[in-house]
Amino acid sequence: MTNGQESVGFIGVGYMGHGMAKNIVEKGYALTVMGHRNRAPVEDLVTRGAKEAKTPREVGAASSIVFLCVTGSRQVEALIRGPDGLKAGLKPGSVVVDCSTSDPNSTLALAAELAEAGIDYADAPLGRTPKEAWEGTLDTMVGASDALFERLKPVIATWAGRIVHIGGTGDGHRMKLLNNFVSLGYAALYAEALALSQKVGITPKRFDSVIRGGRMDCGFYQTFSRWVLEGDENAHKFTIANAFKDLRYLEAMADAAGLVNPIGNAVKNSFGVAMAAGGAERHVPMLTDYIGRLNGTDLTPANRN
Repeated sequence: MTNGQESVGFIGVGYMGHGMAKNIVEKGYALTVMGHRNRAPVEDLVTRGAKEAKTPREVGAASSIVFLCVTGSRQVEALIRGPDGLKAGLKPGSVVVDCSTSDPNSTLALAAELAEAGIDYADAPLGRTPKEAWEGTLDTMVGASDALFERLKPVIATWAGRIVHIGGTGDGHRMKLLNNFVSLGYAALYAEALALSQKVGITPKRFDSVIRGGRMDCGFYQTFSRWVLEGDENAHKFTIANAFKDLRYLEAMADAAGLVNPIGNAVKNSFGVAMAAGGAERHVPMLTDYIGRLNGTDLTPANRN
């Protein structure tokens, strides 16, 4: 290996993972990636110096640190467990880092299970977009012991510009759910406000002329609004299905904490409307289409004024 003593594995080279893995290998770490149904990212990474493995077990056997960047806890559990899972290939002293947005209850259970085999577990969910993943400037909130964080930090720094050690294992995923609650709450609020705006005769462009540059403006609004204002499908590449999943994890976390969360449930139900209407694989800003239709108004980009 060419950078320190760590050999790195990566599973989940999709929208975010491709850029993250690219930065790991280009910044000098030996990298092993697992085959992906979309061959283009894997082949690109191999041309940059990565090696390809066929199973999670093979990735584990080749790596001292393995990053996972998949949909959620169900996928993480499947990758770790089983005869061809990571647990079967990892050596004592190795680390699994879950960069997915996962259920903290599952995170803690997996950490306890892997600890019995001498394997550490950390959570480092992500903030920002695939653009920052490619540039190596993502945000991440890391749940790990102090010693484990110090070990992981140089590798994480290959793909993250802002690294916050938020607490122990599980705290990264807790904080990520809180972060997504705020951002997806904004999405539900914007979608409903735009629908009402259109309903009372104020077009999205006129609405935007007041919000943009004012006190209620923010980076999330600027990417969210590019769908309804410009028809930009890729301004915010996060699916409605993933948003709905995260809000269900948030609900479970609130239930476990004994918290009544009426706003969280309202936000979840806004995304549930889009899910029920077949919008699972569309991106979060397209929530405006479904909230608009529910209220008898058309907010699709063809009707923006």
